[in-house]
Amino acid sequence: MSKRDYYEVLGIGRDSTDQQIKSAYRKLALKYHPDRNPGDHTAEERFKEAAEAYAVLADAQKRELYNRFGHAGVSGAGPGAGGFDPTVFAGFEDIFGSLGDLFGFGDVFGGRRRRGGPQRGADLRYDLEISFEESYEGAETAIQIPREESCETCSGSGAAPGSTPEVCSQCRGSGQLRFQQGFLTVARPCTNCRGTGRVISKPCQACRGAGRVGRERKITVKIPPGIATGQRLRLYGEGEHGSAGGPAGDLYVVVHVQEHSFFHREGDDLYCELPLTFPTLALGGDVRVPTMKAEEELKIPAGTQPGARFKLRGKGMPNVSGRGHGDLYAIARALVPRKLTREQKHLLEELAKTMPQEIVDPETAESSEKPFFEKVKDIFG
Repeated sequence: MSKRDYYEVLGIGRDSTDQQIKSAYRKLALKYHPDRNPGDHTAEERFKEAAEAYAVLADAQKRELYNRFGHAGVSGAGPGAGGFDPTVFAGFEDIFGSLGDLFGFGDVFGGRRRRGGPQRGADLRYDLEISFEESYEGAETAIQIPREESCETCSGSGAAPGSTPEVCSQCRGSGQLRFQQGFLTVARPCTNCRGTGRVISKPCQACRGAGRVGRERKITVKIPPGIATGQRLRLYGEGEHGSAGGPAGDLYVVVHVQEHSFFHREGDDLYCELPLTFPTLALGGDVRVPTMKAEEELKIPAGTQPGARFKLRGKGMPNVSGRGHGDLYAIARALVPRKLTREQKHLLEELAKTMPQEIVDPETAESSEKPFFEKVKDIFG
């Protein structure tokens, strides 16, 4: 039976990029892998066919020969050209890494480390809530972290003091059992030693042979000034301890900053509302504006309109990387008293008599040509 076109096998066009070829092959390899289709001869053939096609099309020189002469151009190009080449797996750990994770033999393709070797400890996460003031000034705080640590009694070996782990008799210390499946040599973790290559005949009583014990550790966390909600601090080596002499993981402290009653943060800038009385808005004057450090004097020009923004340069939050401070924006708001004395009410009534009743342009303080309600009539008829 004649061979199918390699591009047809992978389901791609002849102008496909290297990445598209790689992606198509990975998809087929996952779909037709023998471990996913035990006893299915058709799936095994499809898997082999896809590997053969990829061995040719992933090689620029072989692909050029195939494009010019078809299968005849690569039939004599060495192992894997026009025939299945097991070494096609060796250089593509990124493709078969997921297969190893799925089927438990990641070290077969691409030389990944054994499960029984040193393993890095798990990373940990801690959510820390701090005040707005602490995020501005920076702080130091102590936290309690529950984590797995190496057993001090057995020094992490899992064996009782005075004894040592023995080499597994079934896998001879490799942590794997290999067997033939179709055209592949497959390795699986040894069930006798659970992939460690060692068997503990006398387990440590303190950790029950695990080599690690659960403990709570007190850790001091330094919070840099300017940190914001959602940012995280990485404490190297403060995660769970590794096994078989592997390094410890890291601790990630995720920060949550409490809201402030007066200031609102956007990036490194701060915003606040500045309530001003009508006389101050109309006549202008000097007011005191709170900042995160102290009050600052601000000059309000006459005729200031509600919503006007005043910038106090450098009075915002510090940049978490140490590059200066943001700015503080004070937004003018009209302060309307809820209660008036008889004298205040009389004075306002007298003032109202002197004020125009039409819409006034705040920039020029001049009356518009027509009163407001007459303009409305003109618009709506």
